[in-house]
Amino acid sequence: MPREPRGASPPRRSRDATFRVGVGYDSHRFALGRPLTLGGILIPSDFGLDGHSDADAICHAITDAILGAAGLGDIGEMFPDTDPVNRNRDSVSMLEAAVSRISTAGYEVGQVDVSVIAESPRLAPHREKIRARLATALGIPSESVSVKGKTNEGMGWIGRKEGLACIAVATLKRNR
Repeated sequence: MPREPRGASPPRRSRDATFRVGVGYDSHRFALGRPLTLGGILIPSDFGLDGHSDADAICHAITDAILGAAGLGDIGEMFPDTDPVNRNRDSVSMLEAAVSRISTAGYEVGQVDVSVIAESPRLAPHREKIRARLATALGIPSESVSVKGKTNEGMGWIGRKEGLACIAVATLKRNR
């Protein structure tokens, strides 16, 4: 291994990166008699998602991704399910509050990429509405929001149509 010359200082690294990346995950069981909301959009369906809030798994995964990228905890810390205020709460409003929190910390969302893993419903007919709604909540152009639907090829609890899962990746950039 090459050695640095004596007296040479190691390269300085910024303690606060210009860009940050966060990953979020959420999953919920399907439940009869509840509306299905994904990405802030009501999806026509015979079932919804079970959860303390409106159970919007897309918004929950993105909220975790942006909070994690900023080093500000997670959705459960910010909106505990033990707080009655969060019962049936609109997840888009939680996402908007998380965007406000990261902004106060000096960051803004650069882009978001979401994968929804489910056998049903099909997301394609709702994708553009979801992207537009999320973009508004995140304060970014809809071109900076990607939403993809994937199946689990009939395997496991998702394949048995017991629920769905979402994975989100978000980039943040310094805003000051």
